[in-house]
Amino acid sequence: MSRLFGTDGVRGLANDHLTVELAMALAQAAAVVLARETREQGGRPVAVLARDPRVSGEFLSAAVAAGLASSGVHVLDAGVIPTPAAAFLTADVNADFGVMISASHNPAPDNGIKFFARGGRKLPDEIESEIERQLDAEMLRPIGDGVGRIERFADAEDRYALHLLSAVPSQRPDGKHALAGLHIVIDAANGAASGVSPQVFTDAGAKVSVIGNEPDGLNINDGVGSTHLAGLQEAVTRFGADLGIAHDGDADRCLAVDETGAVVDGDQIMAILATAMHEHGQLTGDTLVVTVMSNLGLKLAMRERGIKLIETKVGDRYVLAELNQHGLALGGEQSGHVIIAEHATTGDGLLTGLCLASIMASTGKRLSELKQVMRVYPQVLINVSGVHRELCESNQAVQDEVTKVSDELGDTGRVLLRPSGTEPVVRVMVEAETSELAQQYAQRLADVVSTELAIS
Repeated sequence: MSRLFGTDGVRGLANDHLTVELAMALAQAAAVVLARETREQGGRPVAVLARDPRVSGEFLSAAVAAGLASSGVHVLDAGVIPTPAAAFLTADVNADFGVMISASHNPAPDNGIKFFARGGRKLPDEIESEIERQLDAEMLRPIGDGVGRIERFADAEDRYALHLLSAVPSQRPDGKHALAGLHIVIDAANGAASGVSPQVFTDAGAKVSVIGNEPDGLNINDGVGSTHLAGLQEAVTRFGADLGIAHDGDADRCLAVDETGAVVDGDQIMAILATAMHEHGQLTGDTLVVTVMSNLGLKLAMRERGIKLIETKVGDRYVLAELNQHGLALGGEQSGHVIIAEHATTGDGLLTGLCLASIMASTGKRLSELKQVMRVYPQVLINVSGVHRELCESNQAVQDEVTKVSDELGDTGRVLLRPSGTEPVVRVMVEAETSELAQQYAQRLADVVSTELAIS
């Protein structure tokens, strides 16, 4: 059987690949694997359960709750809250594990099930594999008072909101609230942050306008949120706001829009945060963790400021692994997954937005000025399909061309070839000083890849 868990839990088309039966079975398997220590000590396992507002989350959360309770786990059902809230609450109440039902930035028909270990941390691959193996083994079948209860986690959102507000100063030296004087537009993607995000930014002192905050179960990420920024750009300029914050459906991402309506991506946000933390002695090891897809401009900007970079494979789980291994403070992805380790165990779009806005408020600088900390190099990505992706690194002609292009670009550009993990595709990415050069070099490499690695 192919592996169920992908890079971010188990995902698929709800009621097709991701069925009630699978959801219940995964919950029962997780109850065996993730609560083993508590059961062995004679305790009652506890799990936090949450979801985003997509309609399929209603029956999937019911199935997960049933699977957990039938396996002897006490379920704290937090209802609709962001993924980072589920992670925080898992740690906050010292639960054995947490479960989030969401497909993040995907459209409404999709859904997913993600597990957090004790402490709100993502599961390592080996634990996910153990849960998969448990699907074919005997499940727990307690009776009587051995079964779990399902309880509404009534103050879940309030706990999370207070946690977020504790991450930014309650007052500035001038006595004003942290974000006083800022007008912020929030695009909640008709998702899990539709209620809590506007409230938190308001409580922090900002004037808040909101779009994408009317979830109906079917409109999540539909033309709104971090994958569809045009509406936020228009709203920021129409309202004359200082900043726009875009979440995705489960609010673990944050992208921004400056006062001119220009997009500020995850790399630029990380550059701003890293620089501020570095200046205040808060950037552990003077190191930022990014993925190989981060822009060359970020690398050059950090080098100029004495900040080192660690690069990982694409995926916030790999960023998290490096942060945890080295005890580092900040990392993330160009897509807007930003992890601020002092306050979160996963990407948190609300926390990221609060910290970004706090820097604006404390420095008195506009976002268009702050983002000048790095220059964004034009980036062109070409997906070359119908090729033997596994031969990408061993084909001499391909590697020779990569070397030639890299030498020609020198310090003014970058080349990256990434074989797909699942499809006969090689992704060719080139950064250069101009879009024309990036396109020219990317096409040149793509032609070589297509010729040399073609599936006959």
